[in-house]
Amino acid sequence: MDSDEEERIPYSLRKEWSDVTPLPQDDGPDPVVSIAYKDEFRETMDYFRAVYHSDERSARSLDLTSDAIELNPGNYTVWHFRRLVLEAVGADLHDEMDFVEHIAENNSKNYQIWHHRRWLAEKLGAEAMRRELKFTQKILALDAKNYHAWSHRQWVLQVLGGWEDELEYCQQLLEDDVYNNSAWNQRYFVITRSPLLGGLQALRESEVRYAADAIITNPENESPWRYLRGLYKGDNNSLVSNPEVSIVCVDVIKKNPIKKNPYCVFALSLLLDLLCYGFQPSDEFRRIVESLRNSDSGPSDYKLASTVCAILESVDPMRSNYWSWRKSNLPTLAC
Repeated sequence: MDSDEEERIPYSLRKEWSDVTPLPQDDGPDPVVSIAYKDEFRETMDYFRAVYHSDERSARSLDLTSDAIELNPGNYTVWHFRRLVLEAVGADLHDEMDFVEHIAENNSKNYQIWHHRRWLAEKLGAEAMRRELKFTQKILALDAKNYHAWSHRQWVLQVLGGWEDELEYCQQLLEDDVYNNSAWNQRYFVITRSPLLGGLQALRESEVRYAADAIITNPENESPWRYLRGLYKGDNNSLVSNPEVSIVCVDVIKKNPIKKNPYCVFALSLLLDLLCYGFQPSDEFRRIVESLRNSDSGPSDYKLASTVCAILESVDPMRSNYWSWRKSNLPTLAC
């Protein structure tokens, strides 16, 4: 159907639809709030209800669902029926991919579109892999944090493949915007799930350096701090034993006075975790932490972890109750 309303021919005037009696929407005898639909929408849906009720799976029904989706891309019933029709008429699913891309141009966060897209990819199998990766890349170029696109991309990688260039893609995204937390998440997904890279254990050393470099360059960026912590998920012993972790925390604190840069909370928070997991600090380390104290942080505590909690209570007032709770629940091994 031409999008220009002036050129649109009503279904009631189309010869090929003369045998169909439109089925109006039933709002009951006393609708509370009647919706003032446009004539084009009302008529299209009346004819859709008619073919849906009669279960007519034909080429004209497919065209009708195209019109209905153009008018309302979120109608899950129309999308469901469209899939039934596509299978019944043996439609070219590559053409259907084109249709979805067209609809997605202005509706990239529509759940129905992504569900339909996955259905198509499942039908086409491995041959759809490259196209799906390009499709999600196109969407992410417009909206780098589109959850639907990332979710679909991860599904494609796990089911259809395409891991070969994914780490490089993440690298490029982070070079473009190191604050892109979705790209950091995808990078973690790749190093932990890719069957080609050897797993987290094989990559941890290089990834720690990568995260540390990103932290030193932009210590206010929370994403690499989270990424660094995630590299040791479930392996606290390795976290404590790697000196690079404590070094990057201390470097950030030394170079960025906490009174002027509250984002040192990220460094202090990680240091607190290290202490709680059994990290044995040096005398220099203790002096650096003690130097952060001020009159608002309370008296010095014999436990360094308690001192860190007191500092965090002062410099992170939004979560002062949390840090107070952490202080009252420190493990006995915390220094």
